[in-house]
Amino acid sequence: METPENEVFRDTIGTINEEGKRAWVFPKIPSGKFYKYRKIVSYFLLLFLVAAPFVKINGNQFLLFNILERRFNIFGFPFWPQDFHLFVISMLIGVIFVALFTVAFGRIFCGWICPQTIFMEMVFRRIEFWIDGDRNKQRRLDRQKWDAEKIRKRVLKWSIFLIISFLIANVFLAYLIGSDTLIRYVIDGPFKHVSTLFSLIIFTAVFYFVFAWFREQVCIIACPYGRLQGVLLDNKSIVVAYDHKRGEAENGRKSFRKNEDREALGYGDCIDCFQCVHVCPTGIDIRNGTQLECVNCTACIDECDHIMESVNLPKGLIRYASEANIEKKEKFKLTPRLKGYIAVLIILMGVFLGMLTLRNDVEARVLRLPGQLYEHKDGDIISNVFTYKLVNKTNDAIDNVSFKLRKYKGTIKLVSTKDDFIVPEQGIAEGTLFIEIEKSELKGDKNKLMIEVYSHDRIIETTTVNFLGPRSYK
Repeated sequence: METPENEVFRDTIGTINEEGKRAWVFPKIPSGKFYKYRKIVSYFLLLFLVAAPFVKINGNQFLLFNILERRFNIFGFPFWPQDFHLFVISMLIGVIFVALFTVAFGRIFCGWICPQTIFMEMVFRRIEFWIDGDRNKQRRLDRQKWDAEKIRKRVLKWSIFLIISFLIANVFLAYLIGSDTLIRYVIDGPFKHVSTLFSLIIFTAVFYFVFAWFREQVCIIACPYGRLQGVLLDNKSIVVAYDHKRGEAENGRKSFRKNEDREALGYGDCIDCFQCVHVCPTGIDIRNGTQLECVNCTACIDECDHIMESVNLPKGLIRYASEANIEKKEKFKLTPRLKGYIAVLIILMGVFLGMLTLRNDVEARVLRLPGQLYEHKDGDIISNVFTYKLVNKTNDAIDNVSFKLRKYKGTIKLVSTKDDFIVPEQGIAEGTLFIEIEKSELKGDKNKLMIEVYSHDRIIETTTVNFLGPRSYK
């Protein structure tokens, strides 16, 4: 089948020119209803992002991802390595949640919630507009020779970008090492913590590179989420879409002429002004259909609505719509695939909440000392040696901690400590203990013991161990 001469299909990325080089995007300053909503959402999320590592609930940092010490706080709930299954389920819930919204509403996460987009469009891009001007001024400045004006603007912009990147790096570090630790390091001075300073410099350089140079290429090339659109989207997904039925009509697009009857001439409502292209932060033409570069930022919707108002045509030529809605006027409804995602999400959330409710504040682990068998003592006593580890997940120290055997008559002797001790808040207590039981109490060479952990007279945890004894022959 031959391609009609008047149809041109896009087969390259919009930010790459014919020579294969980077085509720099100079978007127009966006404005309109959706842009106002995005600013409100973005600045709220920016405030949350900056404040989250410094807000505490019950003494726990609201969000913490300390990979080195394997400590994680999510919404004020501490997660230890022993809670890794809970952390995995919470991540799965996040993935399913994003997948569900992608199937239903396309790449809306990228345009409204993604930190990359928020920082790029609502912080760095707005600073660029303030210093360099709108689209045409930026293009002229880019072609301009390196005179005093260009040097002054470039140095000012790059300096501000560097300062903001440094501040973002500090916030990012607060998520990794904890806000209290970061503040202490700042007070101590950078040269007393050289390794942390080196990490801070690396993070600053990465953020500066991303927002000053790489920019929209993160969404187009680096981010795998854009590639998932091709798998997750279908013709019923609501995305930022161009109504080609209305915009093209029978004879396609045509520039606007006053007092011309476009409908009678068979032309669509699109006046081919290219304003939707000029305002796009990733440099695409939304009229080519759904594309992986589109981050659903709605800038083209606002710009097109403004143009339609100017020429007295109905708004909504570019709008949130599905292909089925444009082609067949179908309304949005829950598809079997959406129902499946919702069911999986509900099940995972139920499992997570159940596990979170049943989680103990103290976790005990008693393990046999490697390479050690039982010891036969006077009075027909059999002794086994174990190591113990108690993890306190609360913000209060647990005192008067002791061990007792359930059912079996025997004694537990701690090595190098008293029979009762303290587990520090959000800390670990570990050591060695001996369990001694009379031989007559044992039933064979391997006996399963239940150990109860007490604080004062209250059981706070139970655990089991295998106790070895002499093999009995009959």
